[in-house]
Amino acid sequence: MADWPSGVDKHVYPTLDSTMAEAARLAPDLAGPTWLLAHEQTAARGRRGRDWKQPKGNFAATLIWHPGEALANRALRSFVAALALAEALETALGRGDGLSLKWPNDVLLNGGKLAGILLESTGETLAIGFGVNLTDAPEPAEVEEGALPPVSLLRETGLAVTADAFLNLLAPAFAAWEARFQTYGFPPIRSAWLDRAARLGQGITARTGRTEITGIFETVDEQGALVLKAADGRHHIAAADVFFQSA
Repeated sequence: MADWPSGVDKHVYPTLDSTMAEAARLAPDLAGPTWLLAHEQTAARGRRGRDWKQPKGNFAATLIWHPGEALANRALRSFVAALALAEALETALGRGDGLSLKWPNDVLLNGGKLAGILLESTGETLAIGFGVNLTDAPEPAEVEEGALPPVSLLRETGLAVTADAFLNLLAPAFAAWEARFQTYGFPPIRSAWLDRAARLGQGITARTGRTEITGIFETVDEQGALVLKAADGRHHIAAADVFFQSA
Protein backbone atom coordinates (compact mmCIF):
# COMPACT_ATOMS: atom_id res chain seq x y z
CA MET A 1 0.00 0.00 0.00
CA ALA A 2 1.31 3.46 -0.90
CA ASP A 3 1.74 6.03 1.85
CA TRP A 4 -1.11 8.43 2.53
CA PRO A 5 -0.47 11.58 0.43
CA SER A 6 1.27 14.41 2.23
CA GLY A 7 -0.84 17.45 3.07
CA VAL A 8 -4.13 15.64 2.52
CA ASP A 9 -6.63 15.34 5.37
CA LYS A 10 -9.17 12.56 5.97
CA HIS A 11 -12.52 12.45 7.80
CA VAL A 12 -14.35 9.15 8.33
CA TYR A 13 -18.02 9.10 9.34
CA PRO A 14 -20.19 6.18 10.47
CA THR A 15 -23.15 7.81 8.72
CA LEU A 16 -23.91 10.96 6.69
CA ASP A 17 -26.68 12.26 4.48
CA SER A 18 -24.06 12.30 1.71
CA THR A 19 -20.35 12.95 1.43
CA MET A 20 -21.04 15.54 -1.29
CA ALA A 21 -23.38 17.42 1.04
CA GLU A 22 -20.79 17.30 3.81
CA ALA A 23 -18.18 18.59 1.37
CA ALA A 24 -20.37 21.61 0.65
CA ARG A 25 -20.73 22.29 4.37
CA LEU A 26 -16.98 22.08 4.96
CA ALA A 27 -15.94 24.09 1.90
CA PRO A 28 -15.86 27.57 3.53
CA ASP A 29 -13.41 26.43 6.22
CA LEU A 30 -11.32 24.07 4.09
CA ALA A 31 -7.61 24.23 4.92
CA GLY A 32 -6.41 21.80 2.24
CA PRO A 33 -7.41 18.75 0.19
CA THR A 34 -9.67 16.53 2.30
CA TRP A 35 -11.16 13.08 1.81
CA LEU A 36 -14.58 12.38 3.35
CA LEU A 37 -15.55 8.73 3.75
CA ALA A 38 -18.99 7.60 4.94
CA HIS A 39 -19.80 4.01 5.85
CA GLU A 40 -23.49 4.80 5.41
CA GLN A 41 -25.31 7.49 3.42
CA THR A 42 -28.96 8.33 3.90
CA ALA A 43 -29.42 10.73 0.96
CA ALA A 44 -26.74 9.88 -1.59
CA ARG A 45 -27.08 11.01 -5.20
CA GLY A 46 -25.40 10.46 -8.53
CA ARG A 47 -25.24 12.34 -11.82
CA ARG A 48 -28.18 14.55 -12.81
CA GLY A 49 -29.58 14.28 -9.27
CA ARG A 50 -30.31 10.55 -9.53
CA ASP A 51 -30.52 8.53 -6.34
CA TRP A 52 -27.40 6.56 -5.46
CA LYS A 53 -27.90 3.56 -3.23
CA GLN A 54 -25.14 2.47 -0.87
CA PRO A 55 -25.58 -1.05 0.48
CA LYS A 56 -23.56 -1.85 3.58
CA GLY A 57 -19.90 -2.40 2.82
CA ASN A 58 -19.79 -0.36 -0.37
CA PHE A 59 -17.52 2.65 -0.86
CA ALA A 60 -18.67 6.27 -0.82
CA ALA A 61 -16.18 9.10 -0.50
CA THR A 62 -15.62 12.65 -1.68
CA LEU A 63 -12.38 14.53 -2.24
CA ILE A 64 -12.72 18.29 -1.81
CA TRP A 65 -10.17 21.04 -2.39
CA HIS A 66 -9.57 24.47 -3.92
CA PRO A 67 -7.74 23.86 -7.22
CA GLY A 68 -7.45 27.55 -8.09
CA GLU A 69 -7.77 27.18 -11.85
CA ALA A 70 -10.13 27.59 -14.79
CA LEU A 71 -13.44 25.72 -14.78
CA ALA A 72 -12.53 23.88 -18.00
CA ASN A 73 -9.55 22.27 -16.30
CA ARG A 74 -11.64 21.22 -13.32
CA ALA A 75 -13.96 19.19 -15.56
CA LEU A 76 -10.97 17.17 -16.79
CA ARG A 77 -10.58 15.78 -13.28
CA SER A 78 -13.19 13.15 -14.16
CA PHE A 79 -10.46 11.48 -16.25
CA VAL A 80 -7.92 11.83 -13.44
CA ALA A 81 -10.44 10.33 -11.02
CA ALA A 82 -11.29 7.42 -13.35
CA LEU A 83 -7.63 6.54 -13.80
CA ALA A 84 -7.06 6.69 -10.04
CA LEU A 85 -10.06 4.42 -9.44
CA ALA A 86 -8.82 1.93 -12.03
CA GLU A 87 -5.34 1.92 -10.50
CA ALA A 88 -6.69 1.40 -6.98
CA LEU A 89 -8.79 -1.52 -8.22
CA GLU A 90 -5.85 -2.99 -10.12
CA THR A 91 -3.76 -2.77 -6.95
CA ALA A 92 -6.46 -4.47 -4.89
CA LEU A 93 -6.91 -7.25 -7.46
CA GLY A 94 -3.28 -7.63 -8.40
CA ARG A 95 -4.29 -7.42 -12.07
CA GLY A 96 -6.10 -5.14 -14.49
CA ASP A 97 -7.90 -7.53 -16.81
CA GLY A 98 -11.65 -7.03 -16.92
CA LEU A 99 -11.44 -3.36 -15.93
CA SER A 100 -12.28 -0.59 -18.40
CA LEU A 101 -13.41 3.06 -18.38
CA LYS A 102 -16.71 4.29 -19.78
CA TRP A 103 -17.05 7.92 -20.82
CA PRO A 104 -17.67 10.18 -19.05
CA ASN A 105 -17.22 8.85 -15.52
CA ASP A 106 -17.77 5.12 -14.93
CA VAL A 107 -15.45 2.22 -14.19
CA LEU A 108 -16.53 -1.16 -15.56
CA LEU A 109 -15.65 -4.67 -14.47
CA ASN A 110 -16.36 -7.56 -16.84
CA GLY A 111 -18.67 -5.24 -18.79
CA GLY A 112 -20.82 -4.19 -15.81
CA LYS A 113 -20.81 -0.89 -13.92
CA LEU A 114 -18.62 -1.17 -10.84
CA ALA A 115 -18.03 2.48 -9.94
CA GLY A 116 -19.19 6.00 -10.70
CA ILE A 117 -17.77 9.49 -10.32
CA LEU A 118 -19.55 12.78 -9.66
CA LEU A 119 -17.94 16.22 -10.05
CA GLU A 120 -19.35 19.41 -8.56
CA SER A 121 -17.63 22.80 -8.77
CA THR A 122 -18.83 25.79 -6.76
CA GLY A 123 -16.86 29.01 -6.52
CA GLU A 124 -13.27 28.08 -5.74
CA THR A 125 -14.16 24.57 -4.59
CA LEU A 126 -14.07 21.30 -6.49
CA ALA A 127 -15.64 18.15 -5.02
CA ILE A 128 -15.25 14.72 -6.61
CA GLY A 129 -17.53 11.98 -5.36
CA PHE A 130 -16.60 8.30 -5.75
CA GLY A 131 -18.99 5.38 -5.42
CA VAL A 132 -17.75 1.79 -5.72
CA ASN A 133 -19.76 -1.41 -5.39
CA LEU A 134 -17.27 -3.25 -3.22
CA THR A 135 -19.64 -5.82 -1.74
CA ASP A 136 -23.07 -5.43 -3.35
CA ALA A 137 -24.76 -3.88 -6.37
CA PRO A 138 -28.29 -2.74 -7.26
CA GLU A 139 -30.49 -5.14 -9.15
CA PRO A 140 -30.59 -4.56 -12.95
CA ALA A 141 -34.28 -3.61 -12.70
CA GLU A 142 -33.33 -0.67 -10.45
CA VAL A 143 -31.24 1.12 -13.09
CA GLU A 144 -32.24 3.10 -16.17
CA GLU A 145 -33.45 1.08 -19.14
CA GLY A 146 -30.55 0.34 -21.46
CA ALA A 147 -27.93 1.03 -18.80
CA LEU A 148 -25.18 -1.46 -18.08
CA PRO A 149 -25.93 -3.97 -15.32
CA PRO A 150 -24.37 -3.05 -11.97
CA VAL A 151 -21.74 -5.42 -10.59
CA SER A 152 -19.79 -5.66 -7.34
CA LEU A 153 -16.15 -6.43 -6.74
CA LEU A 154 -16.98 -9.21 -4.30
CA ARG A 155 -19.47 -11.00 -6.56
CA GLU A 156 -17.32 -10.75 -9.68
CA THR A 157 -13.94 -11.62 -8.19
CA GLY A 158 -14.48 -13.02 -4.69
CA LEU A 159 -12.24 -10.26 -3.29
CA ALA A 160 -13.45 -8.61 -0.08
CA VAL A 161 -12.10 -5.09 0.48
CA THR A 162 -13.28 -2.72 3.21
CA ALA A 163 -14.10 0.89 2.44
CA ASP A 164 -11.29 2.11 4.69
CA ALA A 165 -8.76 -0.13 2.99
CA PHE A 166 -9.94 0.98 -0.44
CA LEU A 167 -9.57 4.64 0.49
CA ASN A 168 -5.97 3.92 1.46
CA LEU A 169 -5.43 2.70 -2.10
CA LEU A 170 -7.44 5.39 -3.86
CA ALA A 171 -6.03 8.49 -2.14
CA PRO A 172 -2.38 7.83 -3.14
CA ALA A 173 -3.45 6.81 -6.65
CA PHE A 174 -5.37 10.04 -7.11
CA ALA A 175 -2.48 12.11 -5.75
CA ALA A 176 -0.11 10.49 -8.27
CA TRP A 177 -2.40 11.03 -11.27
CA GLU A 178 -3.17 14.58 -10.12
CA ALA A 179 0.57 15.29 -9.98
CA ARG A 180 0.90 14.10 -13.57
CA PHE A 181 -1.98 16.34 -14.59
CA GLN A 182 -0.43 19.34 -12.86
CA THR A 183 3.00 18.69 -14.35
CA TYR A 184 2.20 17.60 -17.90
CA GLY A 185 -1.37 18.73 -18.53
CA PHE A 186 -4.18 16.73 -20.07
CA PRO A 187 -2.42 14.94 -23.01
CA PRO A 188 -0.87 12.05 -20.98
CA ILE A 189 -4.08 11.72 -18.94
CA ARG A 190 -6.10 11.53 -22.14
CA SER A 191 -3.75 8.93 -23.61
CA ALA A 192 -3.83 6.76 -20.48
CA TRP A 193 -7.62 7.01 -20.33
CA LEU A 194 -8.02 6.02 -24.00
CA ASP A 195 -5.80 2.99 -23.39
CA ARG A 196 -8.47 1.77 -20.94
CA ALA A 197 -11.56 3.03 -22.80
CA ALA A 198 -14.55 0.72 -23.21
CA ARG A 199 -16.00 0.32 -26.73
CA LEU A 200 -13.38 2.52 -28.41
CA GLY A 201 -13.83 2.12 -32.18
CA GLN A 202 -17.28 0.60 -31.74
CA GLY A 203 -20.86 1.83 -32.03
CA ILE A 204 -22.37 3.64 -29.04
CA THR A 205 -25.28 6.03 -28.41
CA ALA A 206 -25.01 9.38 -26.63
CA ARG A 207 -28.17 10.90 -25.14
CA THR A 208 -28.18 14.52 -24.04
CA GLY A 209 -31.80 14.68 -22.92
CA ARG A 210 -33.14 16.32 -26.06
CA THR A 211 -31.06 14.56 -28.69
CA GLU A 212 -29.71 11.08 -29.33
CA ILE A 213 -26.67 10.43 -31.51
CA THR A 214 -25.46 6.99 -32.53
CA GLY A 215 -22.06 6.52 -34.10
CA ILE A 216 -18.57 5.13 -33.80
CA PHE A 217 -16.67 6.12 -30.66
CA GLU A 218 -13.54 7.55 -32.30
CA THR A 219 -11.74 9.25 -29.42
CA VAL A 220 -11.90 11.85 -26.67
CA ASP A 221 -10.72 15.28 -27.80
CA GLU A 222 -8.30 17.68 -26.11
CA GLN A 223 -11.14 19.19 -24.05
CA GLY A 224 -12.41 15.81 -22.87
CA ALA A 225 -15.42 15.74 -25.21
CA LEU A 226 -16.64 12.46 -26.68
CA VAL A 227 -16.02 12.26 -30.44
CA LEU A 228 -18.61 10.26 -32.37
CA LYS A 229 -18.51 9.59 -36.11
CA ALA A 230 -22.18 9.40 -37.12
CA ALA A 231 -23.98 9.18 -40.45
CA ASP A 232 -24.26 12.99 -40.60
CA GLY A 233 -20.66 13.71 -39.67
CA ARG A 234 -18.40 13.95 -36.65
CA HIS A 235 -19.82 15.15 -33.33
CA HIS A 236 -17.92 16.49 -30.32
CA ILE A 237 -20.15 15.93 -27.29
CA ALA A 238 -19.27 17.66 -24.02
CA ALA A 239 -21.92 16.04 -21.81
CA ALA A 240 -24.23 13.06 -22.31
CA ASP A 241 -25.29 9.68 -21.02
CA VAL A 242 -23.68 6.91 -23.07
CA PHE A 243 -25.35 3.61 -23.93
CA PHE A 244 -23.65 0.65 -25.56
CA GLN A 245 -25.07 -1.17 -28.53
CA SER A 246 -25.21 -4.94 -28.48
CA ALA A 247 -21.89 -6.50 -29.44
